[in-house]
Amino acid sequence: MTTAALGRIGLGIEADDTRAAQHAAEVFGLGYTGLWVMSGQLRTLRILADLVRATRAAVVAPAIIQLDRFSPEQITALFDEVEAEAPGRLLAGFGGLQAQPVAATRERLEGFDGRIPASRRLLAALGPRKLDAAREVSAGAITMFTSPEFTAAARRRLGADATLVVCQRIALDDDRSRARETLRGPLRNLLGMPGSGYAANMRRMGFGDADISGLSDRLVDAVASGGDPGTVAADVRAHLEAGADHVVLAAQTDGRQPGTIELARALAAPLGL
Repeated sequence: MTTAALGRIGLGIEADDTRAAQHAAEVFGLGYTGLWVMSGQLRTLRILADLVRATRAAVVAPAIIQLDRFSPEQITALFDEVEAEAPGRLLAGFGGLQAQPVAATRERLEGFDGRIPASRRLLAALGPRKLDAAREVSAGAITMFTSPEFTAAARRRLGADATLVVCQRIALDDDRSRARETLRGPLRNLLGMPGSGYAANMRRMGFGDADISGLSDRLVDAVASGGDPGTVAADVRAHLEAGADHVVLAAQTDGRQPGTIELARALAAPLGL
């Protein structure tokens, strides 16, 4: 897997949408080269094979496969199946083993050697040790709810050769205040999860307890993107300019903002796809 094959801009796909495969074909036609299934929706690995079959050349990836949820045998069986049909088009994005040392995640990823090459693996990483593991036992890292300044620091830590994927949560809305409130939903959930690492990473990015507990406008604007298409496109470009190889656009909506396919259509032109 190369950064060139992954392309610059991808889209988070809603796996539980019965039209996911149909949407995948349209999204690829719009110029999005990476199709990502977001972790909260990944109840089965079959959606990954379905999305590969729905397009001619898009790279398909989970963001992320939870190593606690799926066994190595399940993961490698799917990888072997897809690789036989469409070589090089499935990228495995992994989440670390929960409540276990980083060394355990390293060991699990190294266990895929010979079945899923390190060049086709990415690791969700925020802290320094996870970023080091992403560099050393995979092709690179996936981050989410991070600022462009964090992206620049992650790029320095990973080095020039590793792949850095940024998942950008987006509420497309001309009302910036309403967009922020929509984005606070997933942020509040993640920050409240014990051991998630997001609160610690907010502090590493320079946010204080008041910013984190109150989900201040400053914090939300830094780690997610809410606003009109021009504002969102500028936020995406900021991560690319800071060192991201690929940015995944993940729609966030409370019912008033566009969903996945509408977001893809709205941002294709502002992003130059």
